[in-house]
Amino acid sequence: MAGQLNPQLLLAVPLAPLIGAAIAGLFGTKFFGNLIGRKTSHTVTIIGVLIALILSVQTLMQVIDGATFNGTLYTWMTVGEIKLEIGFLVDSLTAMMMCVVTFVSLMVHIYTIGYMKDDEGYNRFFAYISLFTFSMLMLVMSNNFLQLFFGWEAVGLVSYLLIGFWYTRPPAIFANMKAFLVNRVGDFGFILGIGLLLAYSGSMNYAEVFAQKGILATLTLPGSNWMLLTVSCICLFIGAMGKSAQFPLHVWLPDSMEGPTPISALIHAATMVTAGIFMVTRMSPLFELSDTALSFILIIGSITAFFMGFLGFIQTDIKRVVAYSTLSQLGYMTVALGASAYSVAVFHLMTHAFFKALLFLGAGSVIMGLHHDQDMRNMGGLRKYMPITWITSLIGSLALIGTPFFSGFYSKESIIEAAHASTLFGSDFAYFAVLASVFVTAFYSFRMYFMVFHGEERFGKTHDGRHNAHAYAAKDADGAHDDHDDEDNEHAHHGLVPGQRPHESPWVVTVPLIMLAIPSAVIGFLAIEPMLFGSFFRGVIFVNETHHAMEELCNHFHGPISMVAHAFSSAPLWLAIVGVASAYYCYIVNPRLPAAIKQKAGPIFTLLDNKYYMDKFNDVVFSGGARVLGRGLWNVGDRGLIDGLIVNGSVKAINRFSKITRLWQSGYIYHYAFVMIIGVLSFLVWFMPFPFSK
Repeated sequence: MAGQLNPQLLLAVPLAPLIGAAIAGLFGTKFFGNLIGRKTSHTVTIIGVLIALILSVQTLMQVIDGATFNGTLYTWMTVGEIKLEIGFLVDSLTAMMMCVVTFVSLMVHIYTIGYMKDDEGYNRFFAYISLFTFSMLMLVMSNNFLQLFFGWEAVGLVSYLLIGFWYTRPPAIFANMKAFLVNRVGDFGFILGIGLLLAYSGSMNYAEVFAQKGILATLTLPGSNWMLLTVSCICLFIGAMGKSAQFPLHVWLPDSMEGPTPISALIHAATMVTAGIFMVTRMSPLFELSDTALSFILIIGSITAFFMGFLGFIQTDIKRVVAYSTLSQLGYMTVALGASAYSVAVFHLMTHAFFKALLFLGAGSVIMGLHHDQDMRNMGGLRKYMPITWITSLIGSLALIGTPFFSGFYSKESIIEAAHASTLFGSDFAYFAVLASVFVTAFYSFRMYFMVFHGEERFGKTHDGRHNAHAYAAKDADGAHDDHDDEDNEHAHHGLVPGQRPHESPWVVTVPLIMLAIPSAVIGFLAIEPMLFGSFFRGVIFVNETHHAMEELCNHFHGPISMVAHAFSSAPLWLAIVGVASAYYCYIVNPRLPAAIKQKAGPIFTLLDNKYYMDKFNDVVFSGGARVLGRGLWNVGDRGLIDGLIVNGSVKAINRFSKITRLWQSGYIYHYAFVMIIGVLSFLVWFMPFPFSK
């Protein structure tokens, strides 16, 4: 039955994890003298997130029945006619995001009990991840740009703290600073877009801005012939490029693997990196009025989906393989946005959240079983030692590559069809990119799967110093070499010693894996019809009548089972099968082949090994340019102008003037009398009438 949601219960959703974070962060750390122990810290934070999940599910059920909420809870200040408010917009899009965020966060909280049990920052970590949950909920529940920006920056701040959680390790510090700075580049564009909309609409409330979209579509940016809405939407999307790690602002995400594994699942699967996808979907009434902005989104997403996947071919760190997979899948979502298939993008966001969190946590379970060795060259044959981790990781991998009936199949297939149906500029390249990426994804996903769970048991052996989880300088059998060469300290473990065997993880680790495996297998089958072709997003997502991608998808959809039957006569499924078969041949049947390919394709390997030289480009152009500019400003501006001319120059000028004037202060009366006489004569001469004047 339609109605309005209870604002007090909605407010409890973000406040519950915030209270848990405050208790664990204040009373469980040195801040207030470690007043509570580990058990209390993880209990209060888990209860807070559990309350948020229960209320979120309840909210989703009410929203399905027709209830909504869009209102202001608190007015912070009023500046002229502009109101700065805290408020919630809860509809089907928000309710779905609330459930995804809180469910994945709860699984990560439980998982963390086992993964971080020996870490001295245990309480602090729980405070951080609970605070992150609060920040993400505030972002997705906002009804205005001010609160959106608050949540946007808050998740960035907490991700900085989480990536650099092990702050005694220089690579972690470099990684969190890199993530922070790259996201500031995107956020600069984001705040410019918000500023433009505020300047010309006079409001920060979504509904009020959307109500003026017709007027905004007729305006041009002052001093140019650029459409104001196009510039605003591109600026907003630049913010999404930073948060959702789109090319070329993707460089921070792989390095963020320096943080503990649970935050990889929380930040890089279901929450922070999907904030940009959510934001563009929420702003669909504006983006739909600019084909230029949509084409820009389509091309950026295509580049990210296609080229980032190749980097997974050469990685040996198990977490980095999954990280590059995240980049590629975020590119898929962005392509769907550019094709005006917003509901498909959000659908893939949801399915991806479950199976990617599952893969990250599965990788963490493997790392635990091998005493924190992350190098896949030291794994193999783990299937019989870690059966729960094996089967859940297999489910996650099958969902990722788009296996029929698994969740990823329905969302990825829909994105490919949407790209094919789009007529915008760049749609042909987008279709090629997402189609070719099916093979790429299948190959690197099952390369990881076969190297970890099948084949020769390579753990507990001497590998030329490769046991160190972070010793990535050595080349692997197929030529891979990872990005960091970390120092050894309390967080750099050495894997299994000869004679040791891997072990299955405790229940606090395996239960979240099972709970995530269930939606990874079935949620796509259950949700595709109501989310894409039903009334779930009606009145929430807007599509211009000139964009026909969703209409084409609807015309060809005859149910989830029929969709599977059709897949056997289409290219994506066969590309995925070929990708899996190729990985099986290269890493099980003929494991010497990758090394031979590396020797034959040296330049390509070098290009991939250097990540398309994007980091070096940034170092030379941006970091190097900043250093040159900084030295110039220091030498010319600081030393030359400020210190040299203004400060030291004024001192020298006063000194010289004082040296001259002090000669006049001799102390002799006859000198002063002489000066007085000269002065009187000067006045007489100056004021005396000229004798020849009339």
